[in-house]
Amino acid sequence: MSSVVKRTFRSSPHRTSAETWGAIVDLLTPGKNGSAKAELLAVAGIASSLIADRSMETAPVVVTCDGPRTRIYCTYEGDAIDGTSANEGSVGYDPLSGNWNISLPCSTDDLSWVSDALRKHSSRITARDLTSGFATDEAAEKAVGARAHALELDVSEFLKI
Repeated sequence: MSSVVKRTFRSSPHRTSAETWGAIVDLLTPGKNGSAKAELLAVAGIASSLIADRSMETAPVVVTCDGPRTRIYCTYEGDAIDGTSANEGSVGYDPLSGNWNISLPCSTDDLSWVSDALRKHSSRITARDLTSGFATDEAAEKAVGARAHALELDVSEFLKI
């Protein structure tokens, strides 16, 4: 299974939801201008709406790529003001390398319109019900499980004199 990196961004009232999405885009596309950044900016209004609804407070934005998985949360109110739980630092790898996808958490009531709106701008950026969690890479988990069971140690052989 790939590594997971977590980042937490300060949102309202420290910054607006649009400014928060801009900071997330900057994390995901450090110093780059290209099609990936254009896709992220194309969904800025939708993502900002989800940030304003506090969807990212308990459910992360999940970014998958050929490297580590990135989970992005947001803080609000007092936590956003004091910033003690925030970690907005760079990730040390390209979070949009290779075959990347982004899953945005969304309330059940808004999922239909958000999914339709995202589909108009990107096939890589999708929405999911924030109460249902998020999908994992089942093949990777099975591979890890197989490796974990591949080695069997007979402790009794160590105890023989």
